[in-house]
Amino acid sequence: MENTMTISRRQFCGAVGASLTVANANLFADEPKPKPLRVIAYNIYKLTGWPNERNLAKQAVAKGQMARRLAMELALYDPDIINFSESPSEKLTKEVAELLGMNHVRFPSGGNWPGTLLSKFEIIESQNAPMKTERPKELFTRHWGRATVKLPSDEKLIVHSAHLYPTADPTVRLREIRAMIESMKPDLDAKRSMLLIGDLNHGPDTDEYKLWIDAGWVDTFAKVGKGDGPTIKSDIPQWRIDYVMAAGPIADRVVESKPLFEGAFRLNINDEESFALSDHLPQLAVFEWK
Repeated sequence: MENTMTISRRQFCGAVGASLTVANANLFADEPKPKPLRVIAYNIYKLTGWPNERNLAKQAVAKGQMARRLAMELALYDPDIINFSESPSEKLTKEVAELLGMNHVRFPSGGNWPGTLLSKFEIIESQNAPMKTERPKELFTRHWGRATVKLPSDEKLIVHSAHLYPTADPTVRLREIRAMIESMKPDLDAKRSMLLIGDLNHGPDTDEYKLWIDAGWVDTFAKVGKGDGPTIKSDIPQWRIDYVMAAGPIADRVVESKPLFEGAFRLNINDEESFALSDHLPQLAVFEWK
């Protein structure tokens, strides 16, 4: 005798619904999680090594090794965006960019300390010292540049690369920061995602720092970092003057921020022949996409 089985409409719909739930769960489980955005700010001391008078540093420069040494060390951290302050010749920074598979923009200096922005993503536009008026010759003698980076999600990220005036007297530096904030104001008011990365030459206990925070910038290290986070010098770090700051939606995505006191970035004080890549340490910040 043939067995037959019938199911109700409710049972059929329930079974179909359960199947779709499993299928959708499997579909979304297979979607890769967006890769975190990894950003490094680094004053590279013109890529001469530090202390640059040591024989091994001189030999590395003479043999044309410094770009490769820098690229290999940076590659360990899988960076997506890098700022260089105190850049060497453009030939060398382009070599670093090529070794890392990154795009390259150079920001000329008002003096002799140009900046560089490297990005794994397309740099769709850039401007040097984008003040609303002509740049006074005493401002931005180091560098300041603005660029727009197109992320894989098609989101546009505005990046300011900067190296501010270095003296103990903050007068010039305060003028630079006020000029920068005036230029940034439309983007800050529009709550666009922005980064400010570089050697700002001031600590977190200064009037300069307060200007950034009052304008709406978030210090990523102050938000998620541990300890005091000094970035200079690379033998015995004592001062925090290198920053990755964020504004807009991206500021809520920071999950890590720290100076890289390790590897070839760090000077071995027990070895009189050793040298570090720079007198500064790089500052790393990581942003996750929620």
